[in-house]
Amino acid sequence: MLENIGGTKIILKDSELLRRQNRNREYMMSLKSENLLLNYNLEAGRYTAPFHPNGIHGGWEAQTCQLRGHFLGHWLSAAAMHFVSTGDQEIKAKADVIVHELALCQEENGGKWVGSIPEKYLDWIAKGKEVWAPQYTLHKTLMGLADMYELTANQEALLVVSRFADWFLEWSAGFSRQQFDDILDVETGGILEVWVQLYQLTKESKYKILMERYYRARLFDTLLAGKDVLTNMHANTTIPEVLGCARAYEVTGEQKWRDIVEAYWRQAVTTRGQYATGGQTSGEIWTPKQELAARLGDKNQEHCVVYNMLRLADFLFRWTKDASYADYREMGIYNGLMAQAYWKHNGTNGIAYDKPQEGLLSYFLPLRAGAKKGWGSETQDFFCCHGTLVQANAAWEQGIFFQERRDVYLCQYFDVDATFEVEGETVRFLLNKDTLTGSFHLSSDSAGKQNIHENTAKYPRQPDCITQVVEIQTENEVEFTLHVRVPWWVKGAAKISINGKEEISVTEKTVFYPISRIWKKGDNIRITLPRGISTWPLPDKPNTQAFLYGPVLLAGLCENEPRLDAQGLSAEELLTHDNEREWGSWKETFQTVNQANNFRFIPLYDIGYEAYTVYFPIINEG
Repeated sequence: MLENIGGTKIILKDSELLRRQNRNREYMMSLKSENLLLNYNLEAGRYTAPFHPNGIHGGWEAQTCQLRGHFLGHWLSAAAMHFVSTGDQEIKAKADVIVHELALCQEENGGKWVGSIPEKYLDWIAKGKEVWAPQYTLHKTLMGLADMYELTANQEALLVVSRFADWFLEWSAGFSRQQFDDILDVETGGILEVWVQLYQLTKESKYKILMERYYRARLFDTLLAGKDVLTNMHANTTIPEVLGCARAYEVTGEQKWRDIVEAYWRQAVTTRGQYATGGQTSGEIWTPKQELAARLGDKNQEHCVVYNMLRLADFLFRWTKDASYADYREMGIYNGLMAQAYWKHNGTNGIAYDKPQEGLLSYFLPLRAGAKKGWGSETQDFFCCHGTLVQANAAWEQGIFFQERRDVYLCQYFDVDATFEVEGETVRFLLNKDTLTGSFHLSSDSAGKQNIHENTAKYPRQPDCITQVVEIQTENEVEFTLHVRVPWWVKGAAKISINGKEEISVTEKTVFYPISRIWKKGDNIRITLPRGISTWPLPDKPNTQAFLYGPVLLAGLCENEPRLDAQGLSAEELLTHDNEREWGSWKETFQTVNQANNFRFIPLYDIGYEAYTVYFPIINEG
């Protein structure tokens, strides 16, 4: 089985991903520990001041919300991931203190309970009383503690989560199978995955018992029977449950767990269809199969769904080595994670702007005509997606490389410095994009050094390709196979050259091209992936189409849904480069051609507060 290579073995070099990762760290560190812990301290009776603390958190973290406290577990998981990724001792120290404070809360609660909500919420579920997803909330705390132990070796976190698990073991023992199945019908989040994680880490039998109790037969067995149980079902209630099945397969090797995961993917993705973002859902529920047109609205593609489906794609890729899962991840990265978080405006000198220049999080990604993103605040919303926001941006290097002994898979094209072992030899991979610009003059305040480079004359216009250079560094010669992904969006043949020669032309798409050889220090591979405009029609309205440039979805800057007259052209020919270059950077901006009123398209991830349209009716297509 493939191993996801990440963490301290990979140093992120991509400037945009680094910006997002650093902004994420800045946001996480700006949140005061006393406010993150407030609901836990209140539940444990450890906070008695007659006034609100300064900067008290609102939204779903407010003391009047039944989900209060859910965010801290996400924060701990993200802190652990960030520490593994960067070695940041400051964020680990903050997380360690929070874990200790949770241990003190647990002590005050009698030695087991460490929830931010009262135990009676779970009793209410058993009695059929309305309450908002308490096990979902508690799962986040369990998850954060388990991740702090697994990723940072915090022993106190293991002790706290083990005692908390004892509470669940005793509580769940008091119900018949029928009664507990009723309880599992109320959102449980990823609590199954935590039991699997803890079983994997400790091999204690109590976690295996909890895994069996949290087997949600009503969902899992129906999936195994091949029935569609997802249409109009809340998406992110079920994805974490299936992530638990994915981890259970890897830990136990039992085939039923994998069968559930593969059945879910068929129902959620393969047979259902996707929007041009690569994602799905409207109003947090799965659309009917191949019927997406009627669901275009202002609540498409929940951020949590994107993050969790990308995790699921990782599991499936490791099991199958199928490049379609890496393609899926790539679309979700650009048109989900990047399009819905940490937006920053690229302003023009001397212009005053009447709207904010940054956006933290867009819970949904609207896809109706003339849509606008809705940006959440830093401390007064704390939607569920605030939690997946900090996790998604804590470790961007995850999923770039996978390895199985002598087989190394290059899955995503971002600049990194990666070092890991191949058959006992240390191998370093230096990934750098060739920008094909001939210039490093990136802005008006960058260094004004003028360099002469052949690319300046060789590429006078947008070269329409992504070119990744991979340099191999190893002390001793080592034999292995590097599998290079050729994505779905490549226009024409991908070109791969080794040490400036041996050029290979690959015409297949959504495949990994294997390069097997004995590698030596200084070997380099140049991968050129031609790109252009591709269209993505709605399956139930094929004349209504969206436009992508490579994997990047483009958004039209308009407040309506104009019909585009192709006038005998193909839909792909309706866009042409616009403002294609600034300083030393090629731009991914376009405009329409041959329309009565032409307008611009920019990447969806560059949209901040503008009105935009993604899908356009096209007439008279050639």
